[in-house]
Amino acid sequence: MKILVTGFDPFGGEPINPALEAVKGLSDTINGAEIIKLEIPTVFGKSAEVVKEAILTHKPDVVLNIGQAGGRFAPSPERVAINVDDARIPDNEGNQPVDEAIQQDGQPAYFTQLPIKAMVAAMKEAGFPAAVSNTAGTFVCNHIMYQVQYMIDKEFPTMKGGFIHVPYIPEQVVDKAGQPYMSLADITQSLEKAIEAIVAYDGKEDMKAIGGAIH
Repeated sequence: MKILVTGFDPFGGEPINPALEAVKGLSDTINGAEIIKLEIPTVFGKSAEVVKEAILTHKPDVVLNIGQAGGRFAPSPERVAINVDDARIPDNEGNQPVDEAIQQDGQPAYFTQLPIKAMVAAMKEAGFPAAVSNTAGTFVCNHIMYQVQYMIDKEFPTMKGGFIHVPYIPEQVVDKAGQPYMSLADITQSLEKAIEAIVAYDGKEDMKAIGGAIH
């Protein structure tokens, strides 16, 4: 199995993005799967172009995008991506789409093919906080998750795709009182556990476990 794992460059005035740093720290092989690491720009449109080029080059079985979600306490695999860009802040090239469809001929939403409940369970069993998320936002994180799913729908039907949001790391919250954070080493190790679950559940249905949310 070959897994393409992407991490965004820093955005929103932050000097570092824990998603990218964690991706850089991943092992080259996890549970027998080859891990291909890719930095992608926090830019609408361009991020998908970079990922598609890597898909055509490497022909991965799975694309796993990683992004920062400041304010979250735990790595959180995303269940669904929605067909809308609604940027609260500009991306890294100044683009700020508001209430725009990502793909005019795309589905209103796409669900991940990854075993998100098993991924959460694997992270928790290893001693890391983890939770399923039911919203990837409407910034470039949701954008790239949706774009990968659109590629799967239209061009790469045997490929699987998904997204994991990760918290801030300690140096990002020095002046952000009350914000949760997680060490970079723990984020990296938790992602490795999630990827182990992706490999272990290849060809199987996701585990049934309580992981819903009331809001």
